[in-house]
Amino acid sequence: MSKILEVRNLITRFYSVDGTVHALNGVSFALDEGETLAVVGESGSGKSVTMMSLLGLIPQPPGKVEGGEAIFMDNGGSLDLLQLNEEQVRRVRGGKIGFIFQDPISSLNPTMTIGRQITESMTEHLGLGQTEARSRTIALLRQVGIADAERRFNSYPHEFSGGMRQRVMIAIAMACEPQIVIADEPTTALDVTVQAQIVELVKQLQAHMGVAVIWITHDLGVVAGIADRVLVMYGGTVVESALVDDLYDDPQHPYTIGLLNAIPSLEESNGEEKLESIEGTPPDLHSELTLCPFAPRCPYAFERCWQELPPPYLVANKHTAACFYDVAAQRPREV
Repeated sequence: MSKILEVRNLITRFYSVDGTVHALNGVSFALDEGETLAVVGESGSGKSVTMMSLLGLIPQPPGKVEGGEAIFMDNGGSLDLLQLNEEQVRRVRGGKIGFIFQDPISSLNPTMTIGRQITESMTEHLGLGQTEARSRTIALLRQVGIADAERRFNSYPHEFSGGMRQRVMIAIAMACEPQIVIADEPTTALDVTVQAQIVELVKQLQAHMGVAVIWITHDLGVVAGIADRVLVMYGGTVVESALVDDLYDDPQHPYTIGLLNAIPSLEESNGEEKLESIEGTPPDLHSELTLCPFAPRCPYAFERCWQELPPPYLVANKHTAACFYDVAAQRPREV
């Protein structure tokens, strides 16, 4: 498979009266055509800020993308998303790259019908007339599981349940048959049954349309069933990247190990075992990173971890870990 997106050394800052927040500190990753990349990490790790930085969604001020490249392979050509002006970004966002937001009730316009909000995207990006856009919207509503789609075309967001609103958000993201869809924790506010339905829906649409998906989540427990590859973020950096099976079978970063140990297991449990937790708190990003961001919470930290920011080490095929300590060998890595 060929790459459709390559992000290199992405740096984003937020400026306020309380100081500078170093939200992203050199984030790099790639996405292949048709691939599902899961981006995981606790709140504040930089998952959503990374994707919003790519699509010009960071409010300026207080935010600012300070550096990096985001090369998007656009039908044989390439363009740097970070160098586009506002009008150029608008043509990409919603057209070539779709976005499923975490909270549909605040993302959907309460004064516009569902149908109009979807057709607007088609007329804007595809140049369709109203009749054709309406016909395609009704078909798309059926495809995402909205019953009686022709009638619900004229409904407003408040007339839908949470799960139905999220289906509408998926329809909007898929309306222009984008090359990439970014799903920002799209199941967080839903109950477990509806969560499973939404995950399955996105998988079906991806298989049907061949779109690449970036799935942002804080829950490693849901990643195994949806992702091809996983990016683990902490303190505005990528600390581990691996194929999904390799990450579960052989995690190489202490933070990833901690996340996996915190997942409840149905096997060999009598209901009395306590879940493991990661001691300590996330880093204060008001200071520029000059050491490993996980060092204060890491059981393997040694002197070098407090002096340098670790680079990503290639620990296996398509598997990197930004850690000076070799967890498998139980010793510092040889440089």
